[in-house]
This record gives sequence, structure tokens and C-alpha cells, in this order.
Amino acid sequence: MQDDTFCVGELNFRSRLLTGTGKYPSLEVAREAIRESGSEVVTVAVRRVDLSARGEGSILGVLKQAGVTLLPNTAGCATAKEAVRTARLAREMLDTTLIKLEVIGDSETLYPDIPETLDAAKILVSEGFTVMAYTTDDPITARKLEDLGCAAVMPLAAPIGSGLGIQNPYNLEIIKGRAEVPILVDAGVGTASHAARAMELGVDGVLMNTAIAGAKDPVRMARAMRRAVQAGRDAFLAGRIPQKLFATASSPLQGVIGSEHA
Repeated sequence: MQDDTFCVGELNFRSRLLTGTGKYPSLEVAREAIRESGSEVVTVAVRRVDLSARGEGSILGVLKQAGVTLLPNTAGCATAKEAVRTARLAREMLDTTLIKLEVIGDSETLYPDIPETLDAAKILVSEGFTVMAYTTDDPITARKLEDLGCAAVMPLAAPIGSGLGIQNPYNLEIIKGRAEVPILVDAGVGTASHAARAMELGVDGVLMNTAIAGAKDPVRMARAMRRAVQAGRDAFLAGRIPQKLFATASSPLQGVIGSEHA
């Protein structure tokens, strides 16, 4: 699995589990959970974190020690204008063109506003950002984001923080089957089996925050998620057997005592 990497823009990663930084009970727990997850990419909400605080007692200090790639995100933005302004701030403060684009259209469901997301993506791509776009599981929208030049498309499995798991695997398979950029499941994962299921569908990775940070034991859950993503990826690459309505003998009938094949 050492050579089983995926690329986002010019960046290359081995771990297919991306994690967040919100909702942890303490910085120490966050540090240990990120380490156990094996994640190489960790998101930071630009509008909710003090980007100037980078000492030992800050989340940016923790991430610097961990040696991970920062993925600033535009969480909390409701318009394309806000998202673009937030992305520009992240580029200036963190010296990166990598951005996770989120434009939320509804405060209760936290579903993305697709027209505003598309508008923001067009502007950010034109300004040289490497855009990883959070979206619904609609194949048409996913294709439009790719056509605009997004480096990765991130359809939700279920509403953010819901823990419901994958609600529409068929759309995710369609999106992945048509895409020429990485497809990462983002939002809605609740437990390890959800992560494994996502990877079994063939997506390139899974991003999660609440499922780990909100668990009773975040560090143990981070370890479980790392293993689940690896297992799901292995299962996909191995090529599962076809599903059938009727049984198929595990052992050949040839030579069985009392069988007409003996």
C-alpha cells in the first residue's frame, strides 16, 4: 500500500483519511487523535481559529508539530463573496493556495448552497487556488465543479455531524465513475463501518471531524477510522465477489463422496 497514493493538485498523499480540528475536548486529545488517525491532511476553519496564534497552546502549533498539511476551509460562509474573502485570508496568513470550499445554504441542515459554491469555485480557481469543494451527492453538480477546475470534489454522505453514514451510495458511485479528479466523501460518517463502506465504493478518501472528536474516546476512534479506511481501500482494490440471490458452494463438488461428480 506504500505506492497507493492520491494527488490533489501538486500534493501527493498516502493516507486517505483526512481529519478536522473542531469539537475536541482538549488540545492534548486533538494531538493524540490526529497522530493515531495517521492523517496527513487536517482542516482548519479559518473563521473560527486565530490564525496568528501558533505557539504550543494553539491548534496551529499542534498541527505544526504533527507535520501535517493544513487544509483551511471556509466553514461558516453563506455566500460566494464571504467564501472568496475567507480563502484569500487563509492564503495570506497560512501561505497556502489549498482551500476547502464550503458555502452553506441552510443553518439547520448545513447543506451547501450550490449556486454560490459554483460561483466561488470559479473565482478561486481563476485566482490560482487548489480548490477542494464540499457539495451534495448530485452527480451533475460534481461534474460542474470538476469542469470549473476544482482539484477535488467532496460530496457529503449525510448532513454534517449527523453520523448517519452513506445515504446514497449509488450517486457516490456515479460521481466517482465519471470523475477525473479525486472524490472524497465529506460529512455524515459516524463510525468505522461507514468509513470502510465509503472506501469500498472506490472513492479516493474520507474527511471527518465529529465522528472522531465527538466520540467518547476520540483517540481510539481515530485509530479505528484509520484501520477502517485502510480496510475499505484494500477491499476495493482486491475486487469483491459478485452478489447473488442463491448460494454457491465454497468448496468444489468434484470428488465429493456420494456425489455424481465423484
